[in-house]
Amino acid sequence: MKNKFTNPFAEFPREVGVLVFASFFVAVGFGIIAPTIPLFARSFGVNNAQVGAIVSAFAFARFASGLFSGKLVDHFGERIIYSVGIGFVALTSFAAGMAQSYEQLLVFRAVGGLGSSMFSVAAGSILLRAVDDDHRARAQSLYNGSFLIGMMAGPVVGGALSGFSLRAPLLIYGVLLVGASSSGAILLRHSKLAAKPDAQQERDAITLRSALALKPYRIALIISFCTSWTLFGMSRSVLPLFMVEEIKVSPSFMGLGFTITTIIQGIFLLKAGKLSDINGRKFSALVGTSLTALFALTLAFTIHPWMFIAASIIVGFGGAFLSTTPSSIVGDVLEGKGGQVIGLFQMSGDAGAMVAPIILGTIADHSGYRPAFLLTAVMMAIAAAVSIKLPETRSSHLGQSK
Repeated sequence: MKNKFTNPFAEFPREVGVLVFASFFVAVGFGIIAPTIPLFARSFGVNNAQVGAIVSAFAFARFASGLFSGKLVDHFGERIIYSVGIGFVALTSFAAGMAQSYEQLLVFRAVGGLGSSMFSVAAGSILLRAVDDDHRARAQSLYNGSFLIGMMAGPVVGGALSGFSLRAPLLIYGVLLVGASSSGAILLRHSKLAAKPDAQQERDAITLRSALALKPYRIALIISFCTSWTLFGMSRSVLPLFMVEEIKVSPSFMGLGFTITTIIQGIFLLKAGKLSDINGRKFSALVGTSLTALFALTLAFTIHPWMFIAASIIVGFGGAFLSTTPSSIVGDVLEGKGGQVIGLFQMSGDAGAMVAPIILGTIADHSGYRPAFLLTAVMMAIAAAVSIKLPETRSSHLGQSK
């Protein structure tokens, strides 16, 4: 009996494969710096709120430039904005790695958010328009899966490097981003989908007013905000500090927890995407938000390192659903090109990642870490509540086997 290898990219356009390849380089670097950024900021002798501001500054710049990036995509096309955006993040990462003060680190990380906004909106625009709603979540799963695979080794490497140098992760991140920028520019050079649009295509782009009139789009914005609050705002700011300072684990152990999460997400991501395409977006949104709420609640009662590992397992499954579902909802309701619509969706996530570290850091400074985790659980409960009201956005073959 012959073993048949199924190419996961066979049913998708070439652009999906290119983005998956390039995102891997971005992911490895991001995984390396994720657990060490708070520790690098702390090395300048600042408090929890100021550490949170480092994470929030990057998110704020992404948030503030989301609509601008969408406008650039609509005018210049995805290929140029994608490659230039990643290159810009690379330059600012090199600069952040050489920062001599907290203020310099804050500025360089903030400026890098503009480039991140540019390439994220460009990639989102390609992915959401390249496939129909029968395959959209699976395309998102492949893209996010490559990111997660790249992140698997990142936190462990970053945790180990932090014992040697807190600057090294940022410098390595910059090198990997140069590779991602170059590959995107070269491999997308003949893509019509990512090319500069003509005047008629610019005029046909869906407007923000039209998108905001759609209930599913508004719900996707709320889910995106709450998800980013938890997975990027809380998890990348107060959680590492809580584990190192209160639970007394090493940076390497803390990185192991992040790695377990990404491994589970990586294994389950394609299945979660298929379930979303078959069973619908409402099903996936409810499962993802409920599990992520349980993750935050578990952290609030964590007193032993193994409880952190348990929470990491839970959010691995929840994150698999949430990494595809909100964006798939947007793709389902998006008609034609709409860089600004995708930009606003990105801004909703950036807003969560931006305000959570400051709010939760302030709570941690005055009341401890556990109330911060409880507030996060409430945020995800709100996301679960709005998911109940989500109308199904898939138009084809709902509930049928593929």
